[in-house]
Amino acid sequence: MKKNNFVQGAIIATVGIVITKILGILYVVPFYAIIGEQGGALYGYAYNIYVLFLGIASVGIPLAMSKLISEYNTLGYYYSKERAFILGKKVISMMGILGFLLLIIFAPNIAYYIIGNIKGGSTIEDVSLVIRVVSLAILVVPVLSVSRGYLQGHKFIEPTSISQVIEQVVRVIFIILGSYLALKVFDLELSTAVAIAVFGAFLGALISYLYLVYKINNNSSSLNRFNTIGREEKRITDNVIIKQLLIYAIPFIIVNISKNIYNSVDMFTLVKTLVNDLNYDIKVAEAVMSIISTWGHKLNMIVIAIATGLIVSLIPNLTSSFIINNIEDVKRKINQALQLLLYFTIPMTVGLSFLAEPIWTTFYGASTWGPVVFRYSIFMALFSALFTIVITILQSLNKYNVVFISLLLGLGTKILLNIPLMYSFEQLGFYSFYGAITATMLGYIVGTIYGLIYLNRNLKISYEKTIIYLINIIFANIVMLIILFLFKTIIPLSITSRIVSLVVVIIYSLVGAIVYLTITYKNKTFENIFGNKVKNQILDKLYNITNKKML
Repeated sequence: MKKNNFVQGAIIATVGIVITKILGILYVVPFYAIIGEQGGALYGYAYNIYVLFLGIASVGIPLAMSKLISEYNTLGYYYSKERAFILGKKVISMMGILGFLLLIIFAPNIAYYIIGNIKGGSTIEDVSLVIRVVSLAILVVPVLSVSRGYLQGHKFIEPTSISQVIEQVVRVIFIILGSYLALKVFDLELSTAVAIAVFGAFLGALISYLYLVYKINNNSSSLNRFNTIGREEKRITDNVIIKQLLIYAIPFIIVNISKNIYNSVDMFTLVKTLVNDLNYDIKVAEAVMSIISTWGHKLNMIVIAIATGLIVSLIPNLTSSFIINNIEDVKRKINQALQLLLYFTIPMTVGLSFLAEPIWTTFYGASTWGPVVFRYSIFMALFSALFTIVITILQSLNKYNVVFISLLLGLGTKILLNIPLMYSFEQLGFYSFYGAITATMLGYIVGTIYGLIYLNRNLKISYEKTIIYLINIIFANIVMLIILFLFKTIIPLSITSRIVSLVVVIIYSLVGAIVYLTITYKNKTFENIFGNKVKNQILDKLYNITNKKML
């Protein structure tokens, strides 16, 4: 294994996460064709319960582990670092076992709470079965997450990204192949087919975990695991390590909860306001809500994945610089994180918005409201990603009070403006639900600006270069949009066929990417953000690929 610097790690992590997100969206099409709506509902019951319990068992711990490992490793506390890893695995394993036992024992009660006495669909026995099968994954995924955090804390990003792709590939193959064989070949019950499909989550996690165990055991010297013998270092008790791990994890948990509150505000106000006050049909209002909170959100995750990838590399790199009080390097990495995020997310957001109709058709089929809502709601992902990066920077610098104030300011803005903006947009002749989407964006913007102002005033961070690069990025996007609009005269976007829509999306994406990359390469934005080393590596690879094809 080779350590990755901040930019390399960010690119590797981002690519890995984007691949897993795209696979997570694409597999839905053949899977639902195999199991149908009832099977999809049964799978959804299991998956939602799994995500809930997994969140309780592990959210925040992996990122906290990355931060703690980076801190101890930088200070040379190799013995304490290894103990932190072992203790982290023990704590999270206990939480995973507890979650597993709760699901195994109370699966029938949870199933009854979900479907009650409804007849004609999935039975309580069916729901109980899939919940119990998916609970197996909770035994492995938390420990897998901590192992990723351990490697990320050492700045080994590549193996953790590969493990994510392995997990998703195994899971998707098992889901599709297992459900197909169960229903179409062996003619088993639908509940059995879905149970086999959800078992894929356990199998993917297990194989991914075994891969990481192999990488850790075979790279002990690179991880400074042997440097603990006979070494004198500051004595840190187990209680202190656990306490520090939890202190680092809690802010990550709170940030995750706060994002769910944004969705909850819409859940409690959007449909009621649209139907009761703005005369929307209930079916239309619920369709809009489902697009914002579920179906559109899945597509938004492609953009948010950029921020997630950056976070994986940012936390250990920023923590190590901060621990040794290298403030100039801290400033450089903060600006670089913002620049990388803007460079990737702005064109992706603009492109997804422009291609809203064929993208929606590709994944979900033709829809009246899908493209209309998604075209605007995708911008929530851009501001959510920016907010997430700024919050992560503050957490890495231990500025927890600023984190909480940013969260409260953002949530307060969302709560106060949600309904008033819906009325305002209606009066201005726009779709009123755009007001709720705008309130979410403003919430993220307010929280982001507060965090950036704090960093500017207290760490004397200048954003001058970042603003210049942002202007260049916006210019490149404007040119890209103009060319894409002209391209519409040749290839239209309003197509009802899923396959043709996919081809259209690929063509437009390639054209847009070529235009954007060419402009940002010519005006030196690419080189300024990524550096000469990364630029030369990419050019060398392109040159080698071209030569091989010519030969």
